Amino acid sequence: MELNENEGAVSPVIGTILMVAITVIIAAVIGAFVFGVPTNLQKIKFMESSIQVDNNGGTVLLSYHGGPDDISLTTIHITAPNGTIWYTSSPDGALTINTAPSPAPAKPNLGAVMKLSPAPDWPAGRKRVFAVGTFNDGVSQILLDTYL
Repeated sequence: MELNENEGAVSPVIGTILMVAITVIIAAVIGAFVFGVPTNLQKIKFMESSIQVDNNGGTVLLSYHGGPDDISLTTIHITAPNGTIWYTSSPDGALTINTAPSPAPAKPNLGAVMKLSPAPDWPAGRKRVFAVGTFNDGVSQILLDTYL
């Protein structure tokens, strides 16, 4: 069997490529440990809510339907179209406007309907309403964000 003069160099080239690839992989693993892997990721909460507008006077009705993470919900804050913030103050879904809640915010029961009556300073045209749930682990998450 005769060897061609160029065949002897194939093995060292492949060896060099493999060594470079292994070096890059090792550098990536070390970099992940040095710069840290994200550990403070928050778990997404799963909740359900719906919104409808009452034709009598334009009252906004938000219905709370719970979800798998209902047990950890502590309160719901609703931002009205004029920017005021309302919070659930009783299990029946009653809303109170105030930055220093009295009574303390409460979690609504399943099926509770929260009612926002239109205010004179609500903008004309499309109106944005969104609800944010606060959970017992300190996480706040948007439950509903919609335009009327």
